Amino acid sequence: MKVDIVVPSAGESVTEATVAQIMAQSGAAVAEGDEVLELETDKVNQVIFAPASGVVTINVNVDDVVKVGQVLGSIDSEGAAAPAPAAAAPEAPAVAPPAPKGDEGIRKTAETYVSDLKKAPEQAPAPVASQPAPTPKPAPEGQTRKRMTGLRRTIAKRLVEVKTTTAMLTTFNEVDMSKVMDFRAREKDAFLKKHDAKLGFMSFFIKAATQALKALPDVNAFIDGDEIVYNEKAHVGVAVSTDKGLMVPVIKDADDLSFADIEKTLSAYAKKARDGTMSVDDMQGGTFTITNGGVFGSMLSTPILNPPQSAILGMHNIVKRAVVVDNQIVIRPIMYLALSYDHRVIDGKEAVTFLVHMKENLEDPERLLLDF
Repeated sequence: MKVDIVVPSAGESVTEATVAQIMAQSGAAVAEGDEVLELETDKVNQVIFAPASGVVTINVNVDDVVKVGQVLGSIDSEGAAAPAPAAAAPEAPAVAPPAPKGDEGIRKTAETYVSDLKKAPEQAPAPVASQPAPTPKPAPEGQTRKRMTGLRRTIAKRLVEVKTTTAMLTTFNEVDMSKVMDFRAREKDAFLKKHDAKLGFMSFFIKAATQALKALPDVNAFIDGDEIVYNEKAHVGVAVSTDKGLMVPVIKDADDLSFADIEKTLSAYAKKARDGTMSVDDMQGGTFTITNGGVFGSMLSTPILNPPQSAILGMHNIVKRAVVVDNQIVIRPIMYLALSYDHRVIDGKEAVTFLVHMKENLEDPERLLLDF
């Protein structure tokens, strides 16, 4: 009995994927739930698991573009393992399940993938034949060529769209981090002991940002056609750099979370980023984004908007600088903040006021606990 291996649904916004890796070659014996292929979408990667135990046949090659519901190969549950053939001949396509309704996460467990296959109806769209990969251009001496990943292509496309479809400006301010650093140094051990989570700087900035968003709702809005849509909640995306590219997981209802809740959520997302298990659901629904170039040593930048959001906050490195306090020149740890915003929604006054609001709360962090 043969069981088809098909491309699962990855949500309404994802219709195709690229074969990134083949882990089980044709002719190999696999057990149900074993990893067979890895597909790459324009958001994250998806591992495809064996829907049954038996001998696997793979009908696609690395870099093939495949569609949702397409048959990638099959498992012969009655066959015996044999040496992999030189070229796998495509099996006659069997029934492929249609894409489920709704926006499902791109990642599925082996159990979920197998369960979805068993629920497949008798009728399904015919599989789409894979297109042959274009012949690569010969690289001049001293150059190498590498195919852009789906994630990188999407990032490039969105960045260009932002430049051409928004009236983006950036405003700057600086923050004296002395009190935040003192507060963190004083409380981090007790915080770790009580909450089993490290107290970082990001939670201070997220709390300060959510309070500023409440005070200035235009910064938490976006344009939809001829209307401006105002978000009642603050869902804060935090840009994370990974080996596969930039990802922006979203902390839902960040305005309702405690410092401990935020730090635990950040820690969970950091683990997902390292393990490559970030899902589409993790990165959807953001209303405001924070990016921290300071971890790489950036002194100043103009971050680009994350559409359809109307603003993004850029954090930078903390550097000791000579500043004037009470008519005295003193050395203080200073961070530059940058707020890029869509001038169609946010006026300059609101943008500047937003950063001033954050500056005041970060320079007196006890205010964050009192929800100023």
